[in-house]
Amino acid sequence: MTDKTPTTPRPVRIGTRRSNLAVIQAEGIRDSLQKISPDRSFEIVALRTIGDKDQATALYNFGAKNLWTTELEEKLTSGELDVIVHCLKDMPTRLPDSCSLAAIPLRDDPRDALIIKTGLPYTSLQTLPSGAVVGTSSVRRSAQLRRLYPHLQFANLRGNVETRLAKVDNPESEYTCMIMSAAGLERVGLAHRINQYLGTKDGGILHAVGQGALALEIRKGDAGILDLLGPLVDRKSTLACLAERALMRALDGGCSVPIGVETGWVGEAQERLKMRAIVVSLDGVQSVEDGVEATVQADDVATELGEMLATRLVDAGAEVILKEINATRPAKD
Repeated sequence: MTDKTPTTPRPVRIGTRRSNLAVIQAEGIRDSLQKISPDRSFEIVALRTIGDKDQATALYNFGAKNLWTTELEEKLTSGELDVIVHCLKDMPTRLPDSCSLAAIPLRDDPRDALIIKTGLPYTSLQTLPSGAVVGTSSVRRSAQLRRLYPHLQFANLRGNVETRLAKVDNPESEYTCMIMSAAGLERVGLAHRINQYLGTKDGGILHAVGQGALALEIRKGDAGILDLLGPLVDRKSTLACLAERALMRALDGGCSVPIGVETGWVGEAQERLKMRAIVVSLDGVQSVEDGVEATVQADDVATELGEMLATRLVDAGAEVILKEINATRPAKD
């Protein structure tokens, strides 16, 4: 007698970094997928990546652009994982041949945020006194802030959200404040610690490419998982992020170079994508900034818009700034 009991499909294995923020993000995707496919089961697999293991080295000094993704992508390619949940800003613009970017869900607030040390009276960048120490590991943030607020000082600050907050709040620490993504703070329930959102309209800075967005990466050709993730795709977020990533790819940049961007939908039908970007020298003295705008409804048009802005920045001198930055970067073994 043949056993005709249906086999239970194995769980969909969702890979992520091991930080609290990363796990919360993966849990959010898992919960969304569970609603879409209630008959499937989902399992989160959390790993420590290179960037997690080395919390002392400044991001700029790594040089590499895959600090958060390599170990996860290896397990994805080998079949140990089915999908990886990344912060899009941490994903290299060129993926391994075996992997593909399957979905970008609805983007959260892409701006940076200012968090002041507990007990200090300051409320914004504009109120910080001369010599105030800003904690950040991002040269994009420090370069732009040096340009706008030359009286401030900067110190490297690494670690997960909670670790960074604890370092800043320590009365013995040198930090007056820190800068990190608003979305990261909001996702871990710490939005109340934000003293100021730092978009350009608020006297702040342009954010990182892909900041505020999550990215779901799969094995190339895995049609089943691609179909499963389809309902999570947000078209407007995807188009804006593809334009931003095309800009960075054309400039050959990564999370360790000072390229800032801002995108927004404008027009009566919100069909036109307005995009602005800046490249700044590490000391904040030299900068190139420009913007473009176009009707964008397809992936290739979004990519072309990002590449067009990159060309304009290069023509205005961005390549010289970026070459100088890479020439002076410390060598890594």
